[in-house]
Amino acid sequence: MASERLRFAPSPTGYFHVGSARTILFNWLLARRSGGSLLLRIDDTDTERNREEWVDGILRSIEWLGLDWDLGPIRQSSRLQRYAEVAAELETTGHAYWCSCTREEVESRKPEGSPPGYDGFCRDRALGPGAGRALRFRVPEMPVTVFDLVRGEVVFPAGTIDDFIVVKSNGSPLYVLANAVDDADFEISLVVRAEEHLPTTPKAVLLHQALGHAIPRFAHLPVLVNEARQKLSKRRDRVAIEDFRDQGYLPEAMINYLALLGWSPGGDREFMTLDELVAEFSFDRVSHSPAFFDERKLAHFNKHYIQQLSDERFTALAMAFVERANLSLDRKAVGPLLAEVKPRISTLGEFPGMVGFLAADPSYDEADLGKFNQETVKMLNAVAATLGEIELFTPEELESRIRALCDGIGVSLRKLQEPVRLAITGKRVGVPLFSAVAAVGRQTALRRLKAFSSFIGS
Repeated sequence: MASERLRFAPSPTGYFHVGSARTILFNWLLARRSGGSLLLRIDDTDTERNREEWVDGILRSIEWLGLDWDLGPIRQSSRLQRYAEVAAELETTGHAYWCSCTREEVESRKPEGSPPGYDGFCRDRALGPGAGRALRFRVPEMPVTVFDLVRGEVVFPAGTIDDFIVVKSNGSPLYVLANAVDDADFEISLVVRAEEHLPTTPKAVLLHQALGHAIPRFAHLPVLVNEARQKLSKRRDRVAIEDFRDQGYLPEAMINYLALLGWSPGGDREFMTLDELVAEFSFDRVSHSPAFFDERKLAHFNKHYIQQLSDERFTALAMAFVERANLSLDRKAVGPLLAEVKPRISTLGEFPGMVGFLAADPSYDEADLGKFNQETVKMLNAVAATLGEIELFTPEELESRIRALCDGIGVSLRKLQEPVRLAITGKRVGVPLFSAVAAVGRQTALRRLKAFSSFIGS
């Protein structure tokens, strides 16, 4: 495989989108597989929408995913003079012209029902630069062919591309000009980006041709969709990498899952390390069909990777979420339940909710009152009496003695477990009951059984 130089060029106009994460992943995999390099470029020419904190968010998210870059980050805002030079070259060679038309003027000249687009009014007016004038590229009357590694040959017929603006009336370069210049100057051999950029690709091809540049190859990745098969939207869907990180998803799970959105290693394999992804990745197995971003499947991947964590790393990560939840718990208090919680959670963010009962006595829901009665109080009193007699307060001993109690009073363990669990943890589900009782200790368990009995009796 020939060495490739690729680039990842996010715009800092919001949180780091899962689609952007997949894009840098595919670029990174191909750069590493080909022995090439990856340029990180920040496309920040849109000064009205850019924010510095979003640049920081991009960098932190990439690092959290475990990815890196070889060149950059390069900011387009630092290259404005270079874009101005190229724009002047396009004007001098006749590939671009100045236009004074406003959008309203263009629309007013069109017959009713005409398709949108520029009508070429200023093409031959020989205007110079001036206030309110934009620089437009003179599109030749010819089809434009884009060679795409995912979609094959894509032809844009003659007449389907309007003379497009390359420099705004305020002097700012447009995205398509800045990208073409940067890709040429940094010798990008392959542009891997989202499908939404495909309509601008013929404009990039025309610019490269006009400037005498080598045209890079292109690969446009399939769109990510939600359960309703609608394109993922930050207004409607959960798409920020930062959100998934903060909820306790692991970077290795996110990377593994994103790699399978539009690409397949072949066979039935699902779980793959970064090294395995590098060894297997190629564009001949990238599909052009939309890829479903399934949060339930992502949670399945995350659960798998949580199980693969060493005890030391799991403890460290879990305790970080305990601290974030402001629970007054230390590792010693949580330690007995770590092995019980680990197989029961899909995200690390669920951990505090599983062990929170250790930090404070639970509150009880009045909706539970209708289910329990004085018979329940008698069962709880019997359990309390048994707990008071047990010398070795371990899960195993607790289970043995409580089972014996159930046999003695003619009550099933299942019937007894629910009120005891509610008394100890305040929840109907969680870690195994006897582990929970052992973890809180004898005195706390007795106090909570008494409190819940009083609650039912009231």
